This record gives sequence, structure tokens and C-alpha cells, in this order.
Amino acid sequence: MQPELTPAVLASLRRPRHYPAVSVLVPTHRRKPDNAQDPIRLRNLLADAAKELEADPAVTPERRQDVLGQLDLALAEIDLDHAEDGLAIFASPGEHHVCSLPRTVPERVVLADTYLTRNLVAAYTAEQPYWVLAVSADRAALWRGDARRLVEQHTAGFPLTRSLDDPDAERKERIGDLPSTYRDERTRQFLRQVDTALGEALAPTARLYVAGEQAAVTLLNEVGTATEHAVPVPHGGLANAGAEAVREAVGPAVTAQEEQSVAATVADIERARGWKEFAAGVDEVWEHVAAGRVRVLVVEEHFRTTVRQDGDHLVPAEPGDLDAHDDIVDEIVERALEMGAEVRFVPDGTLPEGTGIVGIMRY
Repeated sequence: MQPELTPAVLASLRRPRHYPAVSVLVPTHRRKPDNAQDPIRLRNLLADAAKELEADPAVTPERRQDVLGQLDLALAEIDLDHAEDGLAIFASPGEHHVCSLPRTVPERVVLADTYLTRNLVAAYTAEQPYWVLAVSADRAALWRGDARRLVEQHTAGFPLTRSLDDPDAERKERIGDLPSTYRDERTRQFLRQVDTALGEALAPTARLYVAGEQAAVTLLNEVGTATEHAVPVPHGGLANAGAEAVREAVGPAVTAQEEQSVAATVADIERARGWKEFAAGVDEVWEHVAAGRVRVLVVEEHFRTTVRQDGDHLVPAEPGDLDAHDDIVDEIVERALEMGAEVRFVPDGTLPEGTGIVGIMRY
């Protein structure tokens, strides 16, 4: 399976490919009895992809066999017993990728010179990932979390470790010059190393929590800059802990920050309404997003709707209707990000008048 979505993974998947780049989107189910249909739907869509490859005169026999082989390899990687809400399967000459998504996707087979990634972009944005640095005097571990899981990261040298043994400890103790752990220069050097690695691993805007003894968190802030905007979680013993212990320790801080963020978003919307810099509903928001007028796009977490284009407007449609857009919300999210807008997801029922999606205007 594809490694977890990150900005780097998304950027790699969005780059142009040699034709044909095949995208197969498959809605899946987490539980019985709905998941009984998933294997049949998956094989039918892959069969549709094979038919489209066979019927396309622009695809040479060599490339057709290459891509069909890649689709077979992708199928062998899929474990529907642990499915989420959707699958994205990508195949092109010489490569394939499989992504499991916590958001539903429409059934779709597309042949192009790029992969169809808008559902991945929306899924990544909706996850609202956060990072946890668990630090002590001799170890620093980096974790990536979201609503579903917390996974330790092995990047930029993490986890970083060192020995606390001081070869000169006996002499220093005899002369009364043995400093405490967090006053020791070797500890300061180690935490500088942690700060440098953290700067390499994360963007300055990353949502970061720093968990450790108060002395460790304070010293880390003193010796570097990578944690200056992080939320401190004064809790020792986590640098060597497992995912469940780390998640439990930072959980209250994560929840509190999410609640503050939602409250701030609601306040921003009310101010925008007062200044008449506010758009609501799919049709109105889509128009403003396409024109680059939206500064902040706000979407309820599970808001989905199907529409079709009627002239210059989007109107409600039934799934499966001719020219229907089943994933219009994901399209809007990706377009907003392309136009430089900030995208925020909020709990269902947060937005006014049951709109599900609103935009705060730049002007």
C-alpha cells in the first residue's frame, strides 16, 4: 500500500506521467454487510480500466501490457479486510500506487497523462494532521497523528538518541563540578541536534506538540527555534513510549486546540457575514473559488453532494446522472488550494443554515 499521505507524496503523485496514467477510484466499506460488495466492485472497475486500455488507439501494445501488469501488482497489494471509505489506484508505465482513504470516492476510471488526485488532496486536508515531538535528555522521537492513528516517523534522523554516560563523571564529582542533566553542555548539544532535525522534518507551519519533562521542553526552546510555535505538553517518560501512551498524553491538548480552532473559524465567518465577504452553498462557493476570490474555504467534515453543471451554475443531481459530479466538494477543495486559499474542515453542523460549505472572501 502507498505510504501515508504527506505533501511530498501528493506532489509526487501529481506530476505528469507518460500516457496512459490510469486512475481507478473505488468506494469501499469498513464493516459488514456493506463490504461484501467491495471485491466485486473493485474487480469490475479494474476490468473497465483494462477495456479502456484495449480500446484506446493511442496506447501501444507494449505500454498496454506494462500498465495492465502494474494494475495486477496493485490488486495484489490491496487488503479489503482493512478497508476504509475509499481506494485510489494509480498505474502508469513502470509504476503503481495504492492509497486507502478515510473519505468516500466516486466510482471512476480515468486515462490521462496525470493521476486524478483531488480526492487524495481533500482527504489529506481533512485529516488535519499533527506532529508530536517526545523528548528527553537522551532520546527524541517524532510522531505523526490524525483522527485515526499515531505513527512514529523515521525521517531526518529521528529517532535521535545519545548515551547519558559521562566518561569524566568521577573527576567532576570529586571536585563538585558534576552538572545536572539539563545544565550539562552535552545535553544542550543533543537538543540543538534535535532542533536542527525537527527543522528539516517539518514545515514552520506544522501543528506541533512537544512532550517531555518541563526542563527538557524549556531547554529545547532556549537552544533552537523549531519549537517556538509548538504547544508544550509537560509529561515525562514519553520519549521511549508507544503510540497509545503518547496519544493519551497529548490528547487533551489536541482536543483543546481543535475546539479553539473551530471557535475561531465560526468567529471569522460571522465577521465575514457582517462585512458581506461571505459565500455559502456549493454553487456560490464554486464560482468564487474558481475566480480566486476565496481567502478561507470552510467545509463540514462529512459534507458530500452530487451536482451537475447547468449553464454557469451547479444544480443538484442524482449519483449516476449524466455529467454528474459526485466529488464536487473534493474538486472545490483542490481548486481552492491551487488558488492559494486556506482550507479548514469543521465538525458537521457547525456551519450556518445547513450549507455544509462556505467561503470567506479576499475582497
